[in-house]
Amino acid sequence: MSLTFHWFLPTYGDSRQIVGGGHGVPAGTAGGARPASLAYLGQIARSAEQLGFVGALTPTGAWCEDAWLATAMLCEVTESLKFLVAFRPGLISPTLSAQMAATFQRHSQGRLLLNVVVGGEAHEQKAYGDFLGKDERYERADEFLQINRALWAGGPVDFDGKYLKVEGATIPRLPDPVPPLYFGGSSAAAGPVAARHSDVYLTWGEPPEAVGKKVAWIRELAAKEGRTVRFGIRLHVITRDTAEQAWAEADRLLSAIDPETIASVQAGLSRSESEGQKRMLALHGGKTDGLLVAPNLWAGVGLVRGGAGTALVGSHTEVADRIKEYAALGIDEFILSGVPHLEEAYWFGEGVLPILERDGLWAHPRGPREDSTGDVPFSPAKTRPVLAAAQ
Repeated sequence: MSLTFHWFLPTYGDSRQIVGGGHGVPAGTAGGARPASLAYLGQIARSAEQLGFVGALTPTGAWCEDAWLATAMLCEVTESLKFLVAFRPGLISPTLSAQMAATFQRHSQGRLLLNVVVGGEAHEQKAYGDFLGKDERYERADEFLQINRALWAGGPVDFDGKYLKVEGATIPRLPDPVPPLYFGGSSAAAGPVAARHSDVYLTWGEPPEAVGKKVAWIRELAAKEGRTVRFGIRLHVITRDTAEQAWAEADRLLSAIDPETIASVQAGLSRSESEGQKRMLALHGGKTDGLLVAPNLWAGVGLVRGGAGTALVGSHTEVADRIKEYAALGIDEFILSGVPHLEEAYWFGEGVLPILERDGLWAHPRGPREDSTGDVPFSPAKTRPVLAAAQ
């Protein structure tokens, strides 16, 4: 087994806090906001590539930069990192979407992955001109992806559905390769669509027992479609040399959040139509006590952030052990993040990945890479004798 790891691009900005930009911190205190400039996002992308992350998830929504444009520009400052672009079926034409994917694949040399986001917030969908209900959005996504798949197979495509209609649809160039589809959703309406179209089914970081049930659910639905799918999980991480250091960081993040902010965010999230969001909220109930919802699984992020609201917190060995538990349930791919995204990529990449490599669960996607001294970075077997001699 070889696990796949992806990082995250904060196209809304970054800081040393879960929420906000660190405004009002004393001079000389680390915590200020980092704008989502191409220079900074490029730093994160290049670091993720060097450390061995295969790709980077880029979000979609009214609160961040456009994922297609941002990642297309970041292709110029990276060599092999793939971009997991979140997009919403129905907000653009399926033919245009298929054409955009093909163009991206051509100019990036095949570095596009697609994360299908149907949308769980009615007010945000309406702001984009979409007034369908949640179940209808899944039905439309089903039609949209049927058209996409047919176009990528060569077309021309005629399709007359409940929501979408195209006649003689073609695209000038086929994507090479066809971008894999990553698809999440915890509701009854989401399951069949995900089973029919996803290459990788995604879940947010629920406790292992809940994740195991979700994997079994989608696996059964996919089997009925004559398909097999891979599984991925979306988590934040706080990993340090010792567990005490990791939990001290979690406590620091929590101490910077005031009760009014928690109450305001929770009130907004409680109106979400997303079943996955409801599950995230149920883990903590808006309270700051009882945030440890499973071994090393901390729900503090979800107090002030929508979407994935849990983090793996602990020593590098503990976090590696929790990853092994999820892998035993069938999780193949891990989409991770942490604040700030640049530093946390290194904590995980230099701390956890070597453990998984030693245990035969991970290998750098670009193979062993030597630094200027001839040593292979992040390889404990090669570096430890040198360090021991220097002590």
